[in-house]
Amino acid sequence: MAKTGTTTQGLRAAIERSGYYPALVAEAVEAAVGGEPVVSYLVHQETTFDSNEVRRHVTVLVLTGTRFIVSHTDEQAADGTSPSPYATTSTESVKLQRISSVVLSRVVANPESYTPGTLPREVVLTIGWGAVNRLDLEPAACGDPNCEADHGYTGSSTADDLSLRVSEAGDGPDSVRQTLAFAQSLSEATADTPDAGR
Repeated sequence: MAKTGTTTQGLRAAIERSGYYPALVAEAVEAAVGGEPVVSYLVHQETTFDSNEVRRHVTVLVLTGTRFIVSHTDEQAADGTSPSPYATTSTESVKLQRISSVVLSRVVANPESYTPGTLPREVVLTIGWGAVNRLDLEPAACGDPNCEADHGYTGSSTADDLSLRVSEAGDGPDSVRQTLAFAQSLSEATADTPDAGR
């Protein structure tokens, strides 16, 4: 389930509608936003199955005039550190000029008959700001199949700070639309941000 909009009151209402520890999530997000006006937001809740447990997770993305704020809240079962179930929530505030990439991947059915404006069946929003990089390495090789020399390694580094998948089947068409709208707002905001300070 994803919700998006453009006001602080709308953000609070979307968090409450998600039904996922709304007082905890709202307090953390509102503290991070502070007094800045909200330009756009996205609230996305997902449920995962971990062994015999059902776990919920909510991600809240907020765009202000100067910052991108991301909040994650997870619930945990009782364990060795806590005799009762508990939740963890975290927020990160990123200056817009630090955002290095906004990637939106769209999955469409029957691309040969695609009509502009048709809703993708799935979108993946990936945002990078340099906090987390994934390094994929593999042994390097030359073109000689009989070569036994050590050619070292080759690989790629990918910014992977946040990746959010929303599908029409799992989350509904409104969630896909809302993710597209937030991605556009964030992309436009980062295009308007001067590079100074990077």
